[in-house]
Amino acid sequence: MCDMKHIAHFVLLGLTMMACAPLSIYHRAGVSVARMQSDQLTCEVRAVKDAPVANQIRQSPPIFVPSRRICNGPKCTVYPGYWAQGHIYTVDVNAGLRARVEGQCMAQKGYRPVEVPLCDNTIKAQVVPEQTTVLPKLTDDACAIRHQDGRWQIVTTGGKS
Repeated sequence: MCDMKHIAHFVLLGLTMMACAPLSIYHRAGVSVARMQSDQLTCEVRAVKDAPVANQIRQSPPIFVPSRRICNGPKCTVYPGYWAQGHIYTVDVNAGLRARVEGQCMAQKGYRPVEVPLCDNTIKAQVVPEQTTVLPKLTDDACAIRHQDGRWQIVTTGGKS
């Protein structure tokens, strides 16, 4: 079993990895972020209705661990072989379909999925932290800043958006 210390490490690792990942959003230049989020929620709800969660419990096959003979000088110990139970896990068999339904819905509304790379520390230091409220036109020099409160900001070298 995992104790709280191990759980805290996993949570910290997950947050650290998320902080390094590019900003993944649906984008349509000139649309307010609030409108994009509302459209995305509408599409998520539609996707759940059209492709509901369908969890299945599965088990990987058992594994046979062969016997071992360990000798320490003249004394040998034989550990018999045994079967290790397969790992039990849950799979949502509709997850992929649900993602496609959501993506199709957003595409019908004029959005496309994008990944905006994170800004380096030099750019972060030059920009006044604020939340992006309208999705800017994305250029090759666009980058994103994630704020600690969950907000984000898209910046271009020519100015902030």
